[in-house]
Amino acid sequence: MLGRLMAASILIACSTARAETANLFTGAAPVVGVTGGQVVGADSPDGAVHAYKGIPFAAPPTGDLRWRPPLPPAGWQGILAATHFAPACVQALPPPGSFYQREFFHTTEPTSEDCLYLNVWTGARSAQERRPVMVWIYGGGFVQGSGSLDTFDGDALARRGVVLVTFNYRVGPFGFLALPALSAESPQHVSGNYGVLDQLAALRWVHDNIAAFGGDPDRVTIFGQSAGAVSTNVLMASPLARGLFQRAIVESGSAFGFFDRRPTLAQAEHDGADFARALGAVDPSALRAQPAAALLGAAGHIRAWPVIDGWVVPEDPPRAFGRGSENVTAVMIGSNDDEGTALLPAQSAAAFAAAARARFGDGADTYLRLYPTSDDAAVAHAGDRALSDELAAGSREQVHLLAAAGRAAWLYHFDRRAPGPDGSRYGAFHSAELVYVFGTQDSVSRPWTPLDRHLSDVMMGYWTNFAAHGDPNGLGLPDWPAYAPGSDVAMELGERIGPLPVPAPEAAAFFTPYLSRRLTAP
Repeated sequence: MLGRLMAASILIACSTARAETANLFTGAAPVVGVTGGQVVGADSPDGAVHAYKGIPFAAPPTGDLRWRPPLPPAGWQGILAATHFAPACVQALPPPGSFYQREFFHTTEPTSEDCLYLNVWTGARSAQERRPVMVWIYGGGFVQGSGSLDTFDGDALARRGVVLVTFNYRVGPFGFLALPALSAESPQHVSGNYGVLDQLAALRWVHDNIAAFGGDPDRVTIFGQSAGAVSTNVLMASPLARGLFQRAIVESGSAFGFFDRRPTLAQAEHDGADFARALGAVDPSALRAQPAAALLGAAGHIRAWPVIDGWVVPEDPPRAFGRGSENVTAVMIGSNDDEGTALLPAQSAAAFAAAARARFGDGADTYLRLYPTSDDAAVAHAGDRALSDELAAGSREQVHLLAAAGRAAWLYHFDRRAPGPDGSRYGAFHSAELVYVFGTQDSVSRPWTPLDRHLSDVMMGYWTNFAAHGDPNGLGLPDWPAYAPGSDVAMELGERIGPLPVPAPEAAAFFTPYLSRRLTAP
């Protein structure tokens, strides 16, 4: 393990006692004691923020540890230079020139199975400051993503008084392969949620270590977008996460929404058997001997998604929310106005109609009236509106359920059209809010305006106030009313910032009964 750590980071020999360095936050090389040893970070140019990159929070899940729950990291001697990001977990990166590659993946990011590392940004000057902590969970459909993308740089949020943490978790077949033989190896007789177990390991690391960075382990907010939002919902419903965080922000990934596929363990194991047969390697030892590239090549045989396994995810999350048995005291939930423009594949009007009838049965006529496709050219717009409306309805249903269970809850709707020549095509696309939340607009080549800078400033204020107090409101910000079941008010975040009635009421009326069946379906 030490050899891997030395390859990933510079190891500086130092005989200073851990107790003497754990609270040192001055100078160009702050040193902090964490699980496994000591780490040194790097200052921002003005010295206001200390960044620690590539800290191991678990042992490398390689060799015999592939498809096992993460183990604690091995210790090291001396001081680990946490000044560079670790590789992303193994994944197929977006094709060069594709929309999301241009928007987020500016370079070919190195990948490795040795990827369970996290990053911390803090402006604290003492471990006694007890600042609120925000832990980010990236999206990417559970097949892509990392905690080191430029969009997720934590400097701007750390300047708002929070300690910001990002981390990597296993994706694709490395993170979500379920197989009867793997379940047989498990003391809990389950498999398939290795990526979620990585998330839990990162949160346990935060709980045990974040105070040394000036953070408050009893004031942790998890937040995620898309697959990261689905993960946030899973963690809210998982008994294994109890006590690891207190608040949650769900961006474009409602527990009731289009993205929540909820496979059972039996379904995931069935897919895993197809995956193993495609590789010609049925038993775990033979699969663990396969090169990573071969596993990626067979990834189409499984659905990389959290599994309802009775242990990590005991039940469909909405059921837990309906009983009030979630792990939070306050939530913020919302979605974007054009979720499908950069996300949905092209399809014909006939295929759109057939999918609607297969999914909604007798309700398909109403659905097709709401989203007409007179010809193939209209399908893209219909698909975008349908997905956007369904995610908005799912967000409303979830925030309604949590508010009714006594949780402080806030609902938002982001509708700022992306500036630039492609703005009319993509609008407020899926993921568009991220550079506003993180204050990282300069990571994307778009003609940002003062309006965009102001909107980002407001959103960072809302997000960090929520992390600090469980309420997004604060001095100098437009008032954001808490969600109340009888009022159905969301906060519009766009060219206009202010409360508005929940958008698309007719669509919400269509989707809500369909979505609410999740509470009673077998």
